[in-house]
Amino acid sequence: MDQSLTYMPEHEQFRVTARRFIEKEIAPFHAQWEKDGVVSREMWRKAGQAGLLLTDIPVEYGGAGADFLTIGILTEEMLRGMYTGPGFRVHSDIVARYILHYGSEELKQKWLPRMASGETVGAIAMTEPGTGSDLQSVRTTAVRDGDNYVITGQKTFITNGQLADLIIVIAKTDTSAKAKGVSLILVEADRAGFSRGRNLEKIGLKAQDTSELFFDNVRVPVSNRLGDEGRGFIYLMQELPRERLLIGIGAVAAMEAVLDWTLAYTKERKAFGKPIIDFQNSRFKLAEVKTEVKIARVFLDHCIALHRKGALDVPTAAMCKLWLTETYGRVVDTCLQLHGGYGYMWEYPIARAYVDARVQRIFGGANEIMKEIIGRSL
Repeated sequence: MDQSLTYMPEHEQFRVTARRFIEKEIAPFHAQWEKDGVVSREMWRKAGQAGLLLTDIPVEYGGAGADFLTIGILTEEMLRGMYTGPGFRVHSDIVARYILHYGSEELKQKWLPRMASGETVGAIAMTEPGTGSDLQSVRTTAVRDGDNYVITGQKTFITNGQLADLIIVIAKTDTSAKAKGVSLILVEADRAGFSRGRNLEKIGLKAQDTSELFFDNVRVPVSNRLGDEGRGFIYLMQELPRERLLIGIGAVAAMEAVLDWTLAYTKERKAFGKPIIDFQNSRFKLAEVKTEVKIARVFLDHCIALHRKGALDVPTAAMCKLWLTETYGRVVDTCLQLHGGYGYMWEYPIARAYVDARVQRIFGGANEIMKEIIGRSL
C-alpha cells in the first residue's frame, strides 16, 4: 500500500465514532426514511455535533481539519449496512469544497460553520431537464441588475433538494457564450421566487431526497457568486476529478460490503444438505468477485494517493469512475444471484445495494461521458 494511505490512530478513532453514530442515529430509522423519501433534519444536526460533517474543511471554518482519508472511512461505515439516505457526500465533500475554494472570505465564514454543525444543509443544482451531463448548455440564467443577479430557470435530480437551505446554482451569466458564460451562484432557500418541486420517486437511494427546484426571478446579491463571473465551467472541471474519485470510493466500499454479506450468507445457507459455498460454481463465482474487488481496491488506493499528491488528472479520474462503477454493477449482480430468492427481498441489504448501484453509472457524469474523456486523452 502507498505510504500516504497509512491509517493513523486518529483515523481509527474516527471510524469508531462514525460506526457508533450510524448504529445509534441512522440504522434504527433508515427504513422509515426510505418510506418517507427523506431523512430527518434532526439527524443532520446530530451528525454535525458528532463531527461527521465537513471533516476535511479547515478548523477555522468549523470543519474538523482532517485529511481526505476520513471521507473514505465515513463512506465505508455508511455502506456496511447500505445506509445511503443522508446526502453527506454532496453536502460536505462537494458543496463545502466549492465554497472553500471559490467563495469570498465572507461567504466562507458565514456558511461553512453552519454546514459543519448541520444547521444548514447544502445542495448543488447542476442538472436540468434538457441538459444532463452537458453543463455548458444549461438554460438557467442569472441576469445582472445592479448589485444583484436575477435567476430564472429549473433544475432536476437535485440531491438534498427537499432539505437544502443553501444551493449552489449553475447558471448562465452570458447566454451568448457556452462554457465561458457559466457562473456559480449561491442561493438561499428562503429567497423570494425560489420553490421546490416534488420529491422525486427513484428506484434506489430511496431515503435520499431528490428534487426539482424552480427559480422565478430570484434576486441574490452579486456577492453570492463563487469566484469570477464566467469561470464557473472551469471551476466545475477542476472539482469533477475529486467528485468522481468520491464516487469510486463509494463503489469500492459497497463492493467490499456486498462481498462480506455474500460470503456470510453462502456459508450459512444450505442446499441439498451442504452450504452453498461448498458448490464449485459458488466458489468459482466468489473467487471471481473477490479478485475483482481486490483489484478495484488497489486501483482506488492508487487514485487516492494521486489525489493526495495533487496529481489525479481528468482522464484518470474518469477511468476511476468508469471502471469502479461498472465493476460494482457486475459484483452486486453476481452476489444477489448467490442469495437466491432472499436477494430479491428489500429487507436484505443486498437488494438495496443492487438498485442503488445502478445510478452510479449515471451521476457524476454518465459513463459514456467518461469514455469520451478517456478517448480524447489517447
